[in-house]
Amino acid sequence: MDLGDRIIAERDGTSYEGVLMPSRREGYVVIKLDNGYNIGLNAAKSGLMLLQEHKEGQALHEDRALQIREGFPQVSILSTGGTIASKVDYRTGAVTSQFSASEIISAIPELEEIANYRARVIYQILSENMRAEYWIKLAHSVAEEISSGAEGVIITHGTDTMMYTAAALSFMLKTPVPVVLVGSQRSSDRPSSDASMNAVCAATVAISDIAEVCLVMHGATSDDYCSIHRGTRVRKMHTSRRDAFQSINQAPLGQVDYLSRKIRTFQPYRRRGEVELEVADRLEPKCALVKYTPGSSPEILNYYIDKGYRGIVLEGTGLGHVASDWIDGIKRATQEDIPVVIASQCLRGRICDRVYDTGRDMLAAGAIEGEDMLPEVALVKLMWTVANAKSPESIRSLMKTPLAGEISFSTPITV
Repeated sequence: MDLGDRIIAERDGTSYEGVLMPSRREGYVVIKLDNGYNIGLNAAKSGLMLLQEHKEGQALHEDRALQIREGFPQVSILSTGGTIASKVDYRTGAVTSQFSASEIISAIPELEEIANYRARVIYQILSENMRAEYWIKLAHSVAEEISSGAEGVIITHGTDTMMYTAAALSFMLKTPVPVVLVGSQRSSDRPSSDASMNAVCAATVAISDIAEVCLVMHGATSDDYCSIHRGTRVRKMHTSRRDAFQSINQAPLGQVDYLSRKIRTFQPYRRRGEVELEVADRLEPKCALVKYTPGSSPEILNYYIDKGYRGIVLEGTGLGHVASDWIDGIKRATQEDIPVVIASQCLRGRICDRVYDTGRDMLAAGAIEGEDMLPEVALVKLMWTVANAKSPESIRSLMKTPLAGEISFSTPITV
């Protein structure tokens, strides 16, 4: 018997049927049961029988042909990988990114009640491997689907860096249709998986009137509803909870009730067809996000300056502060036309470097207040701005101007 084979084990009069998984304990077998849980059995005390050999590359679900039905809206699914597009790797026992977009539809048949689908695999990677050039290709892929008649686009993505991709697409794309990023905290083979509900809610938003880049994930730990987050306002706030994603400094755009598939909105949004499709696809990858910590050396700034970085986001304390011995580094960067944007480690609230002397010194050295932007959104916006602005003055102006809902003129105190 080999890993991935389907077997049956008899022990003390009980039968256990499932897939043979790797075991880290000699003399024991591990079986993934059909309910998603694993069980370990002493091999010598169990009767084992092979039911079906595993074929390399075999999917967890049969890949059904995508049906085109009259009267249903056309939605494109672009797969980049991540847990929502993962299945068991029988070599390691872990999940790995392997599903195609059409396999996702086959695994979640409820999707076919919502729309017709066109499916493409753009990448098959875990989200920690995302980078600027991948965002650019993804933006062009989204634009191609819209130009080909897609009435909404769903992007399946790993959750760990999904907010970076959402921000990048928000700045690169003006879209006349919904562009919805979706992922899952737990893979489809687990009984507590959130993949199905998240995907169904994402498809519901993809045929809605919300023509923005947004992110749709569980809004609570139970299977009640999904939240619709603006692409420049969302952050993953927990490593593993199903409701890990939250909107920061702004309420969510809305929520989708899972059972009724009705959408409630909480924020103004760009409506379907309000703008023509545009792609501004230039990004400068040599921008850095630097987290200030007490006692850290200002030589950190000099490192990035000397390495030819084109922009720096400084994640400061509280209202946006660093130690006074960092001021000269800020001044050197700005004198060399390297913009330094200040964000806060607090996440909620906004930057104000006019309250204390250190903040005023930072502003005098040329620092740019990041308003109430999340640090990672400020980084992605700086990558886009440095690549597209024509002068340091233009960069400064654009960084303080809301381009994709990333800045509020007044930050609510309740979110």
